[in-house]
Amino acid sequence: MIFGIALNHETLIRLGVFAAVLFAMALWEAVAPRRTRSFTRAVRWPANLGISILDSLAVRLVLPLGAVGFASFCAAHRWGLLSVVTLPRSFAVILSVVALDLVIYLQHVMFHAIPALWRVHRMHHTDLDFDVTTGIRFHPIEIAISIAIKLAAIAALGAPAAGVFVFEVLLNATSLFNHSNVAIAPAADALVRLLIVTPDMHRVHHSIVVRETNSNFGFNLSWWDRLLGTYRSQPAAGHLAMTIGIEDFRAARELNLARMLIQPWRGAPGEYPING
Repeated sequence: MIFGIALNHETLIRLGVFAAVLFAMALWEAVAPRRTRSFTRAVRWPANLGISILDSLAVRLVLPLGAVGFASFCAAHRWGLLSVVTLPRSFAVILSVVALDLVIYLQHVMFHAIPALWRVHRMHHTDLDFDVTTGIRFHPIEIAISIAIKLAAIAALGAPAAGVFVFEVLLNATSLFNHSNVAIAPAADALVRLLIVTPDMHRVHHSIVVRETNSNFGFNLSWWDRLLGTYRSQPAAGHLAMTIGIEDFRAARELNLARMLIQPWRGAPGEYPING
């Protein structure tokens, strides 16, 4: 019953959660920042928010019904494993959330492993600061590829619409949370990261150091990095001294929206791809 009501108001709920978490994390960053900013919000935020708007438009153009609508379509046609296996509804929802999170982890590794995909993904890494808007800074091409992978996973799994809805809401919220420039007590961070990725855990992934960039790929659940050998607890230089970004795009002009959009076609992949 609750899921049914939520699905009827999917867009409103997702937008409301996104806005609430974005506002809460931005406020937390202002009150208790983890690191000193290299650039003001006025310099970085217009392009980061702008690319997010372009991404939202791309999603609507590529998939007007959305991932939840596609899951309903798959269920109606009995596509996927969970459409033919009888499981309690709540278990099927939880299993879907966990399985889709694993897919996102593997997708993230793939974007770091294949040089052509790294070119697209590296725009996310060329932000010269690390804050809540870094969590929405993705190239539209990456968003389109991610949609295709997500839809294939939903169809193969037969994920129920409720599970896809929960997954989408959690992924958006945790991406904003774990990219935030917020100070969390070490003891609390250690406890929280047993389940979900914390800002200190994910910040390591945005280090300029190649071996640190190629670690901590999780966005939501922290288990996959630990289980699959890609977990790194802390950056070698420490969180306050570490450098955010990658070697090839260090100038402030790279924070411009137009330069961000053409970045995949500029320069070489460099040493960052895992198979480079």
